[in-house]
Amino acid sequence: MENKGPYYITTAIAYTSGKPHIGNVYEIVLADSIARYKRQIGYDVRFQTGTDEHGQKVEEKAKQAGVSPKEFVDKVSAEIRQQFDVMNLSYDKFIRTTDEDHERSVQHIFKKLYDQGDIYKGKYKGMYCQECEAFYTKSQLTADGKCPVCGSDVKPMEEEAYFFRMSKYAPRLIQYIEDHPEFIQPESRKNEMINNFLKPGLQDLCVSRTSFTWGIPVSFDPKHVIYVWIDALSNYITGLGYDPDEPYTELYKKYWPADLHLVGKDIIRFHTIYWPIMLMALGEPLSKQVFGHPWLLTGSDKMSKSKGNVIYADDLVNLFGVDAVRYIMLHEMPFAQDGHVSYELMIDRINSNLANNLGNLVNRTISMQNKYFNGKVTNPGVSEPVDEELKQKAMETVKTVDAKMSELRVADSIDAIFELLDRSNKYIDETTPWSLAKDSEKVSRLATVLYNLLEAIRISAVLLRPYLPETSEKILDQLNTQKRDYDSIQEWGRMETLISVTPTPEILFRRLDEKEVMAKVAVIEEKQQEAMRKLKAETEKKPEIAMEDFGKLDLRVGKVLSCEKHPKADTLLIEKVDLGNGDIRQIVSGLAGSYTPGQMIGKSIVVIANLKPAVIRGVESQGMLLAGKNKDEIAVVEVNGLEPGTRIQ
Repeated sequence: MENKGPYYITTAIAYTSGKPHIGNVYEIVLADSIARYKRQIGYDVRFQTGTDEHGQKVEEKAKQAGVSPKEFVDKVSAEIRQQFDVMNLSYDKFIRTTDEDHERSVQHIFKKLYDQGDIYKGKYKGMYCQECEAFYTKSQLTADGKCPVCGSDVKPMEEEAYFFRMSKYAPRLIQYIEDHPEFIQPESRKNEMINNFLKPGLQDLCVSRTSFTWGIPVSFDPKHVIYVWIDALSNYITGLGYDPDEPYTELYKKYWPADLHLVGKDIIRFHTIYWPIMLMALGEPLSKQVFGHPWLLTGSDKMSKSKGNVIYADDLVNLFGVDAVRYIMLHEMPFAQDGHVSYELMIDRINSNLANNLGNLVNRTISMQNKYFNGKVTNPGVSEPVDEELKQKAMETVKTVDAKMSELRVADSIDAIFELLDRSNKYIDETTPWSLAKDSEKVSRLATVLYNLLEAIRISAVLLRPYLPETSEKILDQLNTQKRDYDSIQEWGRMETLISVTPTPEILFRRLDEKEVMAKVAVIEEKQQEAMRKLKAETEKKPEIAMEDFGKLDLRVGKVLSCEKHPKADTLLIEKVDLGNGDIRQIVSGLAGSYTPGQMIGKSIVVIANLKPAVIRGVESQGMLLAGKNKDEIAVVEVNGLEPGTRIQ
């Protein structure tokens, strides 16, 4: 195989906030299939993945768990790697942003950008989402004032910070994207970046924080920690040994610029705007391509622990086996649209495509070779016109896979291979080997037919190696062929003769009984739900407070005089509440899902009377009422026999 030179592929690094579900693991399986394919056709591939381990969210989770942040990320990073490794991945480097060499290089990168005037100190004021660890302006929030990315609550925050002069490089980046149409894929992502972010004007980027400590300290101002953008994004070059204060490493000189950054569509902005501008500022070449893949959804929803629709890779592998899960992940994801999976769909795909189409074809072909020729492979070359169609289909499939993979259309490549398997099954029906075996004068024709089937299976198995590596090897082992490299499938007829196939073909994929599988799924889901109940109970525990802290609350009995729906929010009500002595308060509450306005009128409730007023969707709220939540139902705390204004102690 001709050496086609270096090829560097990366995934986004996984955030160490918890165990990744298959929607997260899908990305690295997709990258693995591309890396394996590139190696197979002659590239010297370097494949990098890893974990993103700093930030406020990690600091908070570690505190909740009662461990240090480093202990927390060590545990979670190992769990993430285990979920990756169970999928039989071939990465060359697993980087952690707590690696000493990475942290040192990031400090040097930050200092270089500061020294050349691209980073400056200022103050940040905006709405902060801790879940995303991102700041937003009020205009960027959702209609009900939530985070536009994850839907979580945001809070106003102001702090001293260092900023990166993004605006300085924006015109140059726009020009680069226009001159390199292949840089952002799919095409729709490119249009989104230019029209929604670059052309309206880039704001300078906050690149340090002082409100938490779990991060890489700014070397010349250690009360600041380097924020996620420079820390996490730099992994793509620090993983090659890049350090602006050191000579280039051999790895960096060989593999940079990256050929492909494979990332989720939700973080493509960071990789096609923030990251290339950082590279421009460092004076380094830009990556050749960023592909923003769609999401793998459960049914029609994005996977979320809170929704209870999470599926984990290790659970699936225990149910179905590694290659069956790889097949589902890769086959069910279209090029530019979200993919949808369910247990029922997985069972159907495994039974129809893997067990029937692929597994049955291999099993019965090898069985016929053993039955009619004691396993010995020959090719007398007694051909008929029907043979040419199979041969042509096989050679077309090799070209189709090459063409589709050059566009990163992995699912389409797999479809092309399974079309060849379909054609091979049809060829059996057309040539009826069992009928040829009954005629002693058709022995040579029978041998030719079986050779053609074995050759089509061999070509299919070599093509399947990037996607189903274990299955590919099992098939080639059963054929007992040495012709396994990509060069061997560039022409028909490279399958050896006078070799013997395995005498006992292995069943590659067993048919699944849906009832049996779903019973196992029910056990898995119950374990997950129990774990979630425990986690929720732990996270909902409030920290201990002193008596004087409780004394700061002014809790009073209030009587609801009137109530109406909020004009701008379906979930909110506006109550007028009498707190006694002529103190009438207006309170906005999120009770519309549980109470009608009429049901609230006349209730004696408990109000926090000394809460600072807040404007909620354009209406001032002058206090807060107490309520409890049981599953999805909210119930107001009511009191009887106490007059409005009575203090609750």
